Amino acid sequence: MLVRTPIVAGQFYPGSAKTAAAEVQSCLDVNIDADSLPKEIVGGIVPHAGWVCSGRVAARVFKAIHMRRNSLSTFVLFGAVHRHGVRGAAMFARGSWETPLGEIAIDEPLARQILLSTNLVQDDPHAHDLEHSIEVQLPFVQKLFPEAKIVPIMVPPGGLAPEVGAIVAQTIRRTGSDAVCLASTDLTHYGPSYAFTCKGSGPEALRWAKEINDRQLLDRICALDAEGVLEHSATSHSACGAGAIAAALAAAREAGADVVKILEHTTSAEVLADRYGPMSDSVGYAAVVLGKN
Repeated sequence: MLVRTPIVAGQFYPGSAKTAAAEVQSCLDVNIDADSLPKEIVGGIVPHAGWVCSGRVAARVFKAIHMRRNSLSTFVLFGAVHRHGVRGAAMFARGSWETPLGEIAIDEPLARQILLSTNLVQDDPHAHDLEHSIEVQLPFVQKLFPEAKIVPIMVPPGGLAPEVGAIVAQTIRRTGSDAVCLASTDLTHYGPSYAFTCKGSGPEALRWAKEINDRQLLDRICALDAEGVLEHSATSHSACGAGAIAAALAAAREAGADVVKILEHTTSAEVLADRYGPMSDSVGYAAVVLGKN
């Protein structure tokens, strides 16, 4: 059986089972107003930086889903693409993924049906070898939904990303799968480390990255505008996983979503301020749920 072993355990999140489990629980100790959530959650958007920066942000989405659906068969995880050479949507269709908390199985029947439904998604497990955007989400799934399986799909930011998401949602509906679709992405990467300093440096520049550049992208997310997300990201560098976002939004539209709730929006500069003081670089993070009332 094909097993995808972790590549960022011990870096982005703890490498030992005991420490990883404790940190997952710590991340999940966040307050969420249940009354503010959609009655049914069909999708979401989570960040994928190291847990010290974005773990508690991502945890909000998984906790919100658990508050509405305490059992779930499958997470379809649309991942960002941080490496060259992945030109189309790439699925890991068989076997399992391993984390410090154990193995999580692929939902092979659903994966097979998605592949049979479209030529836009290819069975390409090795495209995932060096990609972290999906891996860092799995311990949250394992903690809250221990029986759940996954379908990992990397989605580059091309114009076909919304179609990928729509086809996945159609397949979920046709097969009767109890599945939620999540996108893994960070938002604006601003500062000299990212060669993006169009507004200069300092607090005002970082404020622009969050309150203007991120916000314009989030406005499109709130409108379920998958195509607009791709356009804004391409011109404003506002997301590293725009393809994943577009796929998740299109899947949510196909599932009848009419409510978008931003649970948190912050940045690495804000999260790390107490530890390191003012910073010259910043990455945006948002926790978003997509649903219907």
